[in-house]
Amino acid sequence: MIDLDRPHRWWQGRPLQTRVGSITALIVGLGIALTAIGGYATVAYQLNRSIDEGLIRRAQEAQETPLSDPSALIEQPAEIFLATQLRAAVVGSNGNAYFPRDDDGTIAPPPVGEPEVAVAAGRSERSLRTTTVEDNSFRVVAVPTEPGFSLVLAQPTEPTDDVLDRLQIVSLVVGSAGVALGAWAGVRLVRTALRPVRSLTAAAEHVAATGRLDPIAVEGHDELGRLAVAFNTMLGALDAARAQQSRLVADAGHELRTPLTSLRTNLELLAQSDQREPGDRLPAEEREGLLADVRAQVEELSTLVADLVELSRQDAPTASVEQVDFLDLVQDAVTRVQRRAPRGVEFHLDGESWMIDGDSALLSRAVTNLLDNAAKYSPPDGTIRITLRDGVLEVADDGPGIAEPDLPYVFDRFYRSEASRGRPGSGLGLAIVRAAALRHGGSVTASRSANGGALMRLTVPATSSVS
Repeated sequence: MIDLDRPHRWWQGRPLQTRVGSITALIVGLGIALTAIGGYATVAYQLNRSIDEGLIRRAQEAQETPLSDPSALIEQPAEIFLATQLRAAVVGSNGNAYFPRDDDGTIAPPPVGEPEVAVAAGRSERSLRTTTVEDNSFRVVAVPTEPGFSLVLAQPTEPTDDVLDRLQIVSLVVGSAGVALGAWAGVRLVRTALRPVRSLTAAAEHVAATGRLDPIAVEGHDELGRLAVAFNTMLGALDAARAQQSRLVADAGHELRTPLTSLRTNLELLAQSDQREPGDRLPAEEREGLLADVRAQVEELSTLVADLVELSRQDAPTASVEQVDFLDLVQDAVTRVQRRAPRGVEFHLDGESWMIDGDSALLSRAVTNLLDNAAKYSPPDGTIRITLRDGVLEVADDGPGIAEPDLPYVFDRFYRSEASRGRPGSGLGLAIVRAAALRHGGSVTASRSANGGALMRLTVPATSSVS
């Protein structure tokens, strides 16, 4: 079976520089060929027209001279016709031809045929044709003269044919040179135009080989220049993601080290106590205290791992998107947080329905983190005020608030202010809130409330879609 796609695959497998150079050469060749053909046709037409006009003019002039009489034509000196390379004859309606003679013989007569006889017989007003006699080409014109006769003039086309032959050679040489020059210019043009692409290719290969995300030089402001800018932007984003990943690993390791060390120490103390004699073991109260510390540390580790897993979901390729009422998510979160909040802390919710398309689990976790953060810093008799209007959720508490130097960093991963270092938490709760907001096309900000506490504002557009 013949593979019809093989030529296409072969052509697509050629280097881009070769393909563009070949196409350029083909286009230039076609252009030169069309120009040469048009020029040749124009010159040939003009030369032939010049010959025709000269023959017709001479024939018309001869109609009014004695040359139109057969006897007069025969008596003309042959040198007149030899000098002009013309052949002349008077043709009768019976086909007889009369032409000049010299002393040594007869001047070759012009080609005579049926068209010339038809003019002599009056069946045609004029005849004009090209014919060949003994490998010689002639342009022949016949006009009527005396009744029953026609004057025939013939001129060889050899000079014109020589000019046209030379023109063909010149066109072929110039055309070939033009095609070669066009191919060279096309290759040079493509090589220059593809220089940024080669730089991008080299940069990509450099990144793949070394892992270094060095930007490339940007040349110009055209499409390739914008491509280089986009490539540098991508490298910057990759570098930022790599740095963020490194910081996440380092920060997670730092946060895990303390509870793990404490947990191992407490477990070793319990193990050593169990190996002693009954009288030398830890008192029951100290043992209960160590167990309580172990449970707290395990819970802290569980929370930290859960927060890390939640943060990783922002990079998930797919998400569960559904239409939900944002107010329902807030009400459910308030109900859950109230159960575990310190006694005396009150929650006041004032909201309106707000339908969105999003990841309900991620948004619910974000709202819960905001409420947990407010409950953690609220005084025992404090009030947490929650409002929802037009997709803007505000959570305000009566706590000490956020210091001005800490406001730009409260949503960073593992960031913990000086005032919160002694409180439980992983430092990832508000980072999860920001991740959820950005993923839904919204935003989150932190400021001070009217009562001096913290004010968190989470905005989720109605037409948001998980990205």
